[in-house]
Amino acid sequence: MRKAQISRTTGETSIKASVNLDGTGQSQIETGIGFLDHMLDLLARHSLIDINIAAKGDLHVDFHHTAEDVGIVLGQAIKKALADKKGITRYAAVDLPMDEALTRVAIDVSGRPFLVFKVEFS
Repeated sequence: MRKAQISRTTGETSIKASVNLDGTGQSQIETGIGFLDHMLDLLARHSLIDINIAAKGDLHVDFHHTAEDVGIVLGQAIKKALADKKGITRYAAVDLPMDEALTRVAIDVSGRPFLVFKVEFS
């Protein structure tokens, strides 16, 4: 089975995550950040990946340490569960109208990180 568990502890956070890539979309998410919990639950449900995350962080400062470290740990768990990546599609993209939003997701699991962030702030 393609499963993995990862833990990460820093000065700001303590995160434990497990994934089952061949799951049914079940999740148990506890980050202390309601919207992040909701989005990760949707990720599990729509990807059919079982995701369990328990996170404790310095939420009294702000949410960014916890959100960032949850992303790091979840990515590490998925990478570990994919192992040699045999039998998967390396990249994909989708536009999805959901409720009152249009989402665009593009993913590449090649292991080469890159981000272009062109946003105007006012």
